[in-house]
Amino acid sequence: MEAEPTGTIFNIQRYSTEDGPGIRTTVFMKGCPLRCPWCHNPEGLRPNLEVIWYEERCLGCGDCVEHCPSQAILREGGGLRPDETRCRVCGRCVEICPAGARELSGRVYRVAEVMTEVEKDRVFYETSRGGVTVSGGEPLSQPLFVSHLLQQCQQAGIHTALDTSGYAPWPTLERLLEHTDLLLYDVKHPGKAFHEEHCGVDPTIIFDNLTRLAEARVPVWIRIPFIPGFNDQTETLRAMAQMVRPLRSLERIDLLPYHRLAREKYRRLGMTYRLTDMEEPPAEKLEAARQIFRAQGLPIHEIEDARARERKKDR
Repeated sequence: MEAEPTGTIFNIQRYSTEDGPGIRTTVFMKGCPLRCPWCHNPEGLRPNLEVIWYEERCLGCGDCVEHCPSQAILREGGGLRPDETRCRVCGRCVEICPAGARELSGRVYRVAEVMTEVEKDRVFYETSRGGVTVSGGEPLSQPLFVSHLLQQCQQAGIHTALDTSGYAPWPTLERLLEHTDLLLYDVKHPGKAFHEEHCGVDPTIIFDNLTRLAEARVPVWIRIPFIPGFNDQTETLRAMAQMVRPLRSLERIDLLPYHRLAREKYRRLGMTYRLTDMEEPPAEKLEAARQIFRAQGLPIHEIEDARARERKKDR
């Protein structure tokens, strides 16, 4: 009997309202071939497990230094510094830290374990017409696990959504679409050179898949990250509008404004955040961008940006 596949996941987020219709559980797969500088899930970039270090919680007690079998935590300048070149991600420092300054990012799951979490919120899916969204990272990087998960969700009568950059061979995406009720597809820029310079990949496969989706029967939501200085120019937005126009099953377009809420994540993972000086786009510029899509008769969706949501939380 074929063994059930496993998948590496960095978060299972319950009560999500931003990754498809209704109340959803979003499963974030680990690993992504792209390296977009505005990525707000840096813990999903690397496929392997990682240790997150909350430096502000650190007591400087040195317990992690003494118990690390790889000697991957160093004393330096009166403080501590992780050495990622030595770390084997054994988790010993996480277990021993009295202040919770270290956490493991990522865990290997079986499909049945994820389904156990998913089933906890079935009543919310039913009352809100929600379901499960598989995101990342890039879910197409773990296609066998994702295929099994989507299939089991559908068999359980749970709506499924797949959130992807489209960076995988068409047969891989096509197989997953068999068990997908809604496709969330990222469109970042219409230019090949742009993707190669800023996202680290040749986008030909992304563009080809988008073309093939013109005949797909699966409903599609296009998601465009709105990044100042990268893709907010009028001609760039018009070109993206032309790219998605042929999609017969296009239901809506989400323009997602850049925000800086992930900067601390990069620091805690020992990664460099490249957009330190970038400002969030003003509301009037975002509205002007939406108007470009409206003018072409495309279903641009009105959503709150991250700043509006944070203001509500502070009230």
